Amino acid sequence: MGLFCPLMRLYRYLYIFYCLGVSSAYAQILPSFGNSRTGGTGMQFLKISPDARSMSLAGAAVAVANDASAMYWNPAGITGVDTGKVNLMISHSRYFGDINANYAGAVIRAGRHSFVGVQVFSMDYGDMKETTEFDPSGTGRTFGINNYFIGLTYAKVLTNNFSFGLNGKYTNESFAGINVHNVLFDLGLKYDVGVKHTRFGVNFSNFGLNVKPSGGVQVLKFDGMQNISNFSDISVPALFRLGIAFDPVHTNEHVLTLAGQLNHPTDNNETYVLAAEYSYLKIGYLRTGYEFGSDENYIGPSAGIGMKILRRFGGLTLDYGFVAKNRLGYNQRITLAILVR
Repeated sequence: MGLFCPLMRLYRYLYIFYCLGVSSAYAQILPSFGNSRTGGTGMQFLKISPDARSMSLAGAAVAVANDASAMYWNPAGITGVDTGKVNLMISHSRYFGDINANYAGAVIRAGRHSFVGVQVFSMDYGDMKETTEFDPSGTGRTFGINNYFIGLTYAKVLTNNFSFGLNGKYTNESFAGINVHNVLFDLGLKYDVGVKHTRFGVNFSNFGLNVKPSGGVQVLKFDGMQNISNFSDISVPALFRLGIAFDPVHTNEHVLTLAGQLNHPTDNNETYVLAAEYSYLKIGYLRTGYEFGSDENYIGPSAGIGMKILRRFGGLTLDYGFVAKNRLGYNQRITLAILVR
């Protein structure tokens, strides 16, 4: 009975959240400036989240992220990291088309109320075949794509309830000899209400100037090969996120967290996410979530599990996330976090 009651509460709350999400899935809260603007910006890899926990929650992590992944979701969230000496995280994502993504982050306490973190993210696409309108089956040549960013994070606790964080990121996107470099910034805020462990999170991501690509590419035209080296400026996918989370159940044995989030990108439709996380003895975790309003339909809710293991040196956290999409297939992610005291 000790486990049955929280699970029944989980079912009731999920049903309420689902009804709310369906009723508002196609309602635009903030101005859309033309609805879907897919393909309107470069550096799309900046939208790819790094950790398995957030994948399990369908991205509803702005208000709940309290580990090294908070540097991506909400830099203010690293003020909730149990640092000890250092908190490390590594993550591997397996995407469709044999695409792999890797992430590493570390957070340390820099003062009584200050925290510093560093993060690195990279994408591995492998060699890709070159095709043209004249050679749709391939020219016999291959090219590579290289995407990565390196970020530095600073966060500070201002009051018992309020904290803020700031990211600075150097980003790079290379495609068949064309390179794009940029410096971007993220701002995060987090506020704990103090009732039912309710907390709000706000995140402004990827703010920076438009930049012009460098390098050149050869393109086959009707009158022969032409070298192109003059390109238009490329903007970045800036994103505003607003999240809320609360714990309707919070005891020594059971913790049930419900989260909701609004995502407002500059280059696509607004989406809404509802998610839930249940933990038993803060050792085992079950997670699920669903994103409403996405251009790409989901086959079902995202899901995942997690486990925390205490050791003499500190602790280990292992998370697994899974999501399946209608046309793109399924994605999997594994994350390992290490706490050294």
